[in-house]
Amino acid sequence: MATEAPVTEFAPAKINLTLHVTGQRADGYHLLDSLVVFADVGDLVSVRAADGVQLQITGPQAAALPVTEDNLVLRAARLMGGQAGLVLEKILPVSSGIGGGSADAAATLRALARLHRQPLPEDSAVLALGADVPVCLTGRAARMQGVGQVLTPVPDLPQAWLVLVNPGVAVATPLVFRGVTRKDNPPMPQLLPPVPSVAALAAFLKQMRNDMEAAATELAPVIGSVRSALSAQPGCLLSRMSGSGATCFGLFHHEKTAQAAARAIHAAQPDWWVAPARMLS
Repeated sequence: MATEAPVTEFAPAKINLTLHVTGQRADGYHLLDSLVVFADVGDLVSVRAADGVQLQITGPQAAALPVTEDNLVLRAARLMGGQAGLVLEKILPVSSGIGGGSADAAATLRALARLHRQPLPEDSAVLALGADVPVCLTGRAARMQGVGQVLTPVPDLPQAWLVLVNPGVAVATPLVFRGVTRKDNPPMPQLLPPVPSVAALAAFLKQMRNDMEAAATELAPVIGSVRSALSAQPGCLLSRMSGSGATCFGLFHHEKTAQAAARAIHAAQPDWWVAPARMLS
């Protein structure tokens, strides 16, 4: 039986601190090796008991996401039985490389499991929603390998701050993958080194890559401008594109420097989406 009160779940932004493209299967799916973390900025999914399934999208990014049958929130709801009224408060930019749709789907699964007091779907069904949905379902820092189904928890990451910047350009992931010239790049080290400080984390990340960044920047050259804007900010230890873009992140040690950087970038580029965020581990 469903609970009477609505249930709300947070859908945090997913950040690929690294993204190594290590192979491609015969079915076309790419093999990845990625260090994934989450941020304390994201969307909200609220569900309540209803006959059938209805979805309303609100929030500052709602206009960019029309309700269609292929919406990941609706697909997740159908996977859970499709009996709910859903409200998605859309905060994160659409098609921006920070897992917004996947995080929304994962939040929908968690919310409906709570609402209807039912278990979450099997791993294979979750993966069928998208490669990023399994890691978003955990909502914790992880090493993501394979096509997204091999998850290894990453403990003891230092407290750090991120500045997320999206220039308002949607980048289609299939086009980015198509532009990746080499599909058999080296993975991360088999054993990830300890990173006891933000400086140590930055030093490790500088040795790693996002193998999709060059292809995405070719499609959307403004990504280079975003990275330059982040790198120019005092206290920025590293800037890199997340996922398939176009959102980039800057890594910062302190909250105040991250917030100051976000204010400076927003003042210089008021049309860009800019958010300082605490890195969640």
